[in-house]
Parts: sequence; C-alpha cells; structure tokens
Amino acid sequence: MEIPPDAGSAGGNHLYSDYNSQNCALHKTRAWSRAAHGQIPSSAAFCLRTAVPNRRPEQQHLGTRSMSGTKSEPITIEVDEAHSVSGLLCVPACARACYLLAHGAGAGMNHAFQRAVAEELAQREIATLRYQFPYMERRGRRPDPPRLAHATVRAAASQALRLVPALPLVAGGKSFGGRMTSQAQAVSPLPGVRGLIFLGFPLHPARRPSDERGQHLRDVHVPMLFLQGARDKLADVDLLASIVDCLSERASLQLFAQADHSFHVPARSGRTDGEVRREMLDSLVAWIGTLIE
Repeated sequence: MEIPPDAGSAGGNHLYSDYNSQNCALHKTRAWSRAAHGQIPSSAAFCLRTAVPNRRPEQQHLGTRSMSGTKSEPITIEVDEAHSVSGLLCVPACARACYLLAHGAGAGMNHAFQRAVAEELAQREIATLRYQFPYMERRGRRPDPPRLAHATVRAAASQALRLVPALPLVAGGKSFGGRMTSQAQAVSPLPGVRGLIFLGFPLHPARRPSDERGQHLRDVHVPMLFLQGARDKLADVDLLASIVDCLSERASLQLFAQADHSFHVPARSGRTDGEVRREMLDSLVAWIGTLIE
C-alpha cells in the first residue's frame, strides 16, 4: 500500500480529526436509513466510506479509509529485510480507537473468531488491524522465535500509526498473539500503544499450572485488560488472578462463566458463543473508553 510521505508529519496527523459529532450523527442516520431500506446489511452500517473534508489530494484516499460493509482492506507490513506479512485493516466511520489484533498460535488472522471480533468491533466504532506472524504467512506450524514475533508486533504498531495516526492505539490479541504483544511491550514500549487487551492469555500449557509465562508482565507499564474464560485450561484462574493483583491498578481481569480458551460455552450454560463474545466485546469497548477519555 502506498502511503503519502508526510502521513506521519504534522500535516498528516489528523486524518480523522475532522470528524465531529454532527458529521458522525449525520453519517449514522444515513447509514441506518440505507440499512432499513435494504440497500446495505444492517451490520455494515458503520463501515461505509465517509469523505473527510479539508484533505490535500494526496491524503484523500487515507482520509476516507472506511470499508464497504464489514470488508477489511488488505495491507502489507514490512517486518525487516527478510520478512513481510499480510494485514487486514478495518476502519469504521467515526472510529474512536484502533485495536491491533494478533492471532493465536494455531490459526491466522482469517480465523472465524478473529473475523467476528473485527466485524463486531467495527459495529462498536473500534477499528482493527489484524495481521499474520511470519510462520503463519508461510503456512508453517511452528511459531516464530520470540525476537521475530516481537518485531512483527512492533512493525504492525508502526504501520497503524502511519495509516490511522489520529486514532488511539491499543494492542494485544488472541492467546499466543496477546502474549507476544505483552512480551514486546515489556522489552520496549510499542509505538503509540496506550494499553494491552488479551483475549484469553495463555499463562501455561494445558494441565500444567505455572505463572512463569506471566513474569514479564511486571515490566509492562501500560494498562492491561485480561478477558478470560473461567474454564480456560491454559490459565489457572487463581494463578492469573494473583498476577493481576500484583500488577495493581495497571491490570483488570474479567472472567466469563463456563467459557473455555476459545470462549466456547457448553449448551447447558444456557448461552451461546456469540452471546459470550458480544459480552466480551462490550467490556473491551467500555475499557477502551476509560483509557482514551
């Protein structure tokens, strides 16, 4: 994707700053009207193209970076001279923040869970940048060494800063992707990232309780939100709660009854996976709101 050379300069730091409450309200009214008349799916109402006024011609294509429906725009992220990975950027109209959404160890950015999270966050006015790790890009099975995984997370954050510089950034993701994000943040702060959100933090291998994989969290100095299934076999609830307590005000933990590591709930719970996911995303968005206010 070609990026204007001054997209990160003072002249390009406000690609979404011209949205005001009246513009957003007018856009939503039109979107809902079109959805009601069957012109677009109702779930797509927040992902229409919206022109941003007062943009120089070379910036206009970035200033209108909203997807049609729930489609995400493919991008390429350069990690280093030897590695580049694919990404998917979705920026709904009136987006309030952007979530860097890394995938789990066994499934890439196109997995149904990742896709559903991106689509439903768009409905809640949260942009997402999903991206692959290099091993997933080449369809490998073994995750990348931590140094390469960390570099990928850092490259994704830098890319988000260039593409949506006016949006506050939060980072994290599912399982392995969330842990690689926190490790990268612990080594050195990720550019522009204000907080971390974990969708099922993998504290230890299944049925082998340990808090070793959480020790690096002490070196993370931005707010953190842990969204965790109460039946997650990769995170003993008591161990994780103890770590969160030690992190004090920097960290919050929310458990979802009867949900496992994939946020799946059994039929006997009386709830569906979709209901759990919606509850989880409502919590995620509310937390981002407290972070950026």
